[in-house]
Amino acid sequence: MSLLSGTGGKAAEEPALDVASGARLIPRITIQAFCEHSQTAQLVESAVHDRRMSKVALTTHNGGLEGAVETYRSNPTPNLILVETSLPTDEIPGALARLAEVCDAATRLIVLGHANDVLLYRELIRSGVSEYIVLPASAHTIVSAITELFAAEGAAPIGRTIGFIAAKGGAGSSTVAHNVAWAISQHLRQDTLILDLDFPFGTAGLNFNQDPPHGIADAIGNSQKMDQTMLDRLMSKAANHVSLLTAPAMLDRSFDFEEREFEQIVELSQKSTPVVILDLPHEWTAWVRYTIATIDEIVIVAEPDLANLRNAKNLSDTIKALRPTESEPLLVVNKVGVPRRPEIAPGEFATSVECRLLGQIGFDAATFGTAANNGQMIAEVAASNKANEVFRLIGMHVTGRTAPERAAARAAGLKLPFLKKKRA
Repeated sequence: MSLLSGTGGKAAEEPALDVASGARLIPRITIQAFCEHSQTAQLVESAVHDRRMSKVALTTHNGGLEGAVETYRSNPTPNLILVETSLPTDEIPGALARLAEVCDAATRLIVLGHANDVLLYRELIRSGVSEYIVLPASAHTIVSAITELFAAEGAAPIGRTIGFIAAKGGAGSSTVAHNVAWAISQHLRQDTLILDLDFPFGTAGLNFNQDPPHGIADAIGNSQKMDQTMLDRLMSKAANHVSLLTAPAMLDRSFDFEEREFEQIVELSQKSTPVVILDLPHEWTAWVRYTIATIDEIVIVAEPDLANLRNAKNLSDTIKALRPTESEPLLVVNKVGVPRRPEIAPGEFATSVECRLLGQIGFDAATFGTAANNGQMIAEVAASNKANEVFRLIGMHVTGRTAPERAAARAAGLKLPFLKKKRA
């Protein structure tokens, strides 16, 4: 590869490094499950706690395969049916044929069986069954199978979402979020979008020395007609590989939002940008709670004192409860070493909060103050500052660069329509 684009040209930029893609949410579909055993019903019901299922309407019923046949003789079928069967392997295809006669052609089926038989699996897949899962299984296995059917059909990877929230006002969550975004953009050369969700007091515009005419408020205000093209027009370019949707930072009105107000904006952002940084405000509302429950990573930023410790512990416990099957929140201890301030050691702080300590950043009023006043990142003001390495390491972790590789092999043939018969 040539290093120059031509005589006197600029050096060609190195290719972007891969980052982990975000989890794709299952669209708004209806799922009905017919179970033979209470343990299976509990397993299926536990799947709704997975954040990928946040839009799904799921109901469970008794009766297994025969119960499903009787139900759909007089009722319309949902988008997906989960059905448990303990029938002998040679009787399952015939029972499924009876179910196919009362189902719409577009309905999909996942069979939960007790026989670990590869020949049965192949026969069911050939007949049009979407997936066959051998019990006992995990809720994660069931959700992943559903995701394969409805959320990943030929779709390109989507951006990874990382939220930063302060344990206490003034802890520096926004500063950490913006500098981590900068580190990701410069070291991984991946396009990064910062969503400044602190509408009245957001600082993304100040920290990047930007005063764009449009921002996140325009995106929310036009949500009914928002599409990818409009969203791209509202973004402002802050630096190479860094874009912003800035907060209005005005108090001319109050900002009250519905629980899922930001869902569409986040999803559109993920379709166009590999890394989406959510700069969350220090408040606890329905929309903050919902947003935290549905993004890929959460980083709590705290100072090493008692009030931050209490709040960080409350945040950590609540986030874990909201996301029982997802990655736990991460911790960054900021402003370590303030002169004459009694402090809790970062390791002890992390142990008490029960979070993984992702990094600690020393107190440096001069450097951070200069960067804030100039509208620059720490790396621009002091390239050799130790905080830059912390920001880089945080960026590497939240984008999956330090995570072990995961197996990508999947069973083939999952996209066939359920059986071949249509309802008469």
